[in-house]
Amino acid sequence: MRIAEINSPDLRQHDAVSLILQQIESLVKQIELLSPKTSPLPSSLSPQLRQCLTQLSQLGPSFSKSVKLQLWKLSYRLWNSCVDLTNAGVIGHVELRQSAADILAIAGDVAGVPSPAMKAASFYYKTGLIWHEMRKFDLANDCYEKATDLVAKVEIDSISDLGERKLLLDLNIARSRTAWEVSDRNVSIALLNRSKKFLFETAENYRILAEQYLAFGKALLMKSGVSEGNEVLKLMNEGLELCEKGLRVVKKTDETLSLKALRDTTLRFIAASHLQREEFESVVKCVRVLRDYSGVKSGDQHPSLSVLALKAWLGLRRFSEAEKELRDMVVNKGVPEAVWVSAVEAYFKAVGMAGVETVKSIFLGLLGRCQVSAGAAVRVIYKVIGEGGGGGEGLRIRKIMAEELVSDERVVTLFAGETAAKERAALHAVLWNCAAAHFRSKDYEISAGLFEKAMLYVPSGTESRILRAKGYRVLCLCHLGLSQLDQAKEYIDETEKLEPTIACAFLKFKIYLQKNDHAAAITQIKAMMGCTDFTTEFLSLAAHEAVACRALGVAVSSLSDLLNFYTSGKPMPVAEIVVVRTTLAILVQESGHEYDLLKHMKRAQTRMTELGPDNFFGKGEVGRREQNWIAANAWNAGTRAGVEESYELCAEFLSLAAEFYDVKIDREAEGNNIMVCKSIVLAVSAMLATEKQKKVAMLDAQVRKAIELLDRVGKLVESLSAAENPSDCQDSSLDPKFQLVYMMNAYELYGRMKDSRSQHLLVKSYLNSKVSNPKDLLQIGLAFSQGSQFNAEVATTTLNACLSGLLASPLPDYNEVAIVIRRLITIAVVYKGDADDEAVYNLYKQAQRIMVGLREGEYPVAEGKWLATTSWNRAAVPVRLRQVDGAKKWMSLALELAKKVPGMETYKACMEDFIASFEKKLQEDDEKRSKLTR
Repeated sequence: MRIAEINSPDLRQHDAVSLILQQIESLVKQIELLSPKTSPLPSSLSPQLRQCLTQLSQLGPSFSKSVKLQLWKLSYRLWNSCVDLTNAGVIGHVELRQSAADILAIAGDVAGVPSPAMKAASFYYKTGLIWHEMRKFDLANDCYEKATDLVAKVEIDSISDLGERKLLLDLNIARSRTAWEVSDRNVSIALLNRSKKFLFETAENYRILAEQYLAFGKALLMKSGVSEGNEVLKLMNEGLELCEKGLRVVKKTDETLSLKALRDTTLRFIAASHLQREEFESVVKCVRVLRDYSGVKSGDQHPSLSVLALKAWLGLRRFSEAEKELRDMVVNKGVPEAVWVSAVEAYFKAVGMAGVETVKSIFLGLLGRCQVSAGAAVRVIYKVIGEGGGGGEGLRIRKIMAEELVSDERVVTLFAGETAAKERAALHAVLWNCAAAHFRSKDYEISAGLFEKAMLYVPSGTESRILRAKGYRVLCLCHLGLSQLDQAKEYIDETEKLEPTIACAFLKFKIYLQKNDHAAAITQIKAMMGCTDFTTEFLSLAAHEAVACRALGVAVSSLSDLLNFYTSGKPMPVAEIVVVRTTLAILVQESGHEYDLLKHMKRAQTRMTELGPDNFFGKGEVGRREQNWIAANAWNAGTRAGVEESYELCAEFLSLAAEFYDVKIDREAEGNNIMVCKSIVLAVSAMLATEKQKKVAMLDAQVRKAIELLDRVGKLVESLSAAENPSDCQDSSLDPKFQLVYMMNAYELYGRMKDSRSQHLLVKSYLNSKVSNPKDLLQIGLAFSQGSQFNAEVATTTLNACLSGLLASPLPDYNEVAIVIRRLITIAVVYKGDADDEAVYNLYKQAQRIMVGLREGEYPVAEGKWLATTSWNRAAVPVRLRQVDGAKKWMSLALELAKKVPGMETYKACMEDFIASFEKKLQEDDEKRSKLTR
């Protein structure tokens, strides 16, 4: 390569700048060719342009004059294109505007272009305004700061152009507004204060800056915070001072007018700020100054002055001055209706009842001012009467206004005739809505008065029949709320003549409830069902009203009628189970409704069988909750009946509880088996208790039914015991007490059916179960060894198991051991007699072995004496029959027992003497027999 072919750095830079300029020009041409219909703009233009500017700024800042001129031309072409797009309504080109400003900033000063920095700053300023409107405050502030940096290089004194001078002020104010929007209040106010050096003695600049101070003050005033009060006054006073300075500097009349208007506006807002802070004296001073400035009659002053003055006088409790201001406002035709009404409301609130007559006369004066126009009267009455409820003295005043003003003949006449039909309907709506608001606030007296006055504006023709009926109906409701039942009945009777609907029938039902005429209320429910517009929702409402009045019988009757609709197959808005649950919940609230409760629970059980559990109760967790609720209430009713010794009811409820607990939702494997078992056990116990209570033996069919129920329990108990994981069966197993009651009841019922085999299997199963314990076995053994349930074999087996359990205990209860042994001996003697003497002897011998090693008195003394004496007595027969072995056996055993029992020393000595004499006698007899044989 030759040296001549190598470009210098300057040439390379020139080539790069030229290339970038070509790219920028190409992009500008594309933008210039965009159609006004192009929306949004192509997204690639702005990034490409930004990339070119970034590359260009890296090659600067020293460009040739031609490059700078080219950049200026491109910037203006781009800016003008953005202006054209804006005029065509195209959005989204603010970034292009900023790029145009950046191009001027990169180009810098250029010979032949006046005030280049100001022009570039103007582009940035205008772009920042658009960013501000778009609420992109960070981007707006960035533009303003770049513009500020540019104009900072210019000497202020050298600026002669008015537009450029105004740009300096506008730029500072724009920065201040942006800082205010981002809550940087200190910077914002500092920028405003800095703007004072850019006023240049022109009225327009004074006005613009004063308006900005006022705008910030108004913004703070709207926050209604006490902490901002001082800041509000500072800002507004700054604006007021600027107005005063401007008026001193400016001499042209047309320029002073705008400053005077702004000064008056600022003073009014200063007065409003004082009013907000309850500085009423200051408000009065401001109003006086304003009136002095205007120098015109009160009727031609700004409307707000009278309002400010009125509220200040009210705050100072000077009601005569406030009344004068109020009357002056009637004269001032420039006062808008909303302002006048606001003043009247403030006067109402402060003066109270004392101002009623004044307000009435002023109100009629206002009607005169409105040239007695029905439309205007409607608007004013709407504002004065209001539409909200509330309480206190203000409501009394509004009631009097409604009754005196609306019923005034002049007002009624004003709304008469067909020409005022629209306004009449509007006034009726105003009165109606206000009355309705008071009705919702439960101020029935005021609402009744307003509803009555609203009837004055209902035409008497047949076309208004429905509207009159509606008025009578709502008046009935008002008098119901006031417990004026006779008046309510009169109004609803009038309503029925005009419009016999279900709503009328329902209101009559409510009146009967209020009168505690429950029979008439139930009859009225039947009448409601005969109405042409009847729907089942009214039965639900009737039940709700009856519950609120504690008329539970009426509520149940209404819900019973509602339940009858479910059997018709028609679609119903509420699930049947909800109505059933509500009915049952009402019945359980008070005692005395047990038979009704039972009837509805049986109905629920029947419907459950007909529809299936999932369709009746519902599916999933909802269905399970409903099922458990009814089952639990059946259980509670049954247990409550049992406590009250109503055993027949108890059995019925608990049998139903078992059925409900056994329900399987969503194809579950099983129901609540534990509660099923408990319910059945207690139900059978109640059946047996009913038998004893009524002294009427159970029929065989009843016994068989009870056995079937208990057999079901037996199977469930076996399934619970056989479960590998007991937690899978709700609880671990059936409570031992319930198992004991189950076994006792089943044993008795098997006995009645002469089924001894089942009795044996039942006891055997219980003995092998985990729940059997010595105390329960003792109770069972004693029960089965006496009375009608006597069964020697079962009793013996049970008592032997009990004895084994007692003796296996670390600390046996020897009182219970003694009772078991005595009962076993008694059974053996009674059941087997003397045929099995050895078995009886073994029981005595077992007792003797138990007593060995015990402390004195640990075994019951009385039982020990019984054992010793009865065993001794059993030797009497063998002694008489000369059965030597048997006699010795029993006497020896009796002596051994006597040695273990304290207090039997005398008996023991006698026993020993008798045994010795008995043995001596035997020996003598033996010797005599031997001599005879020799």
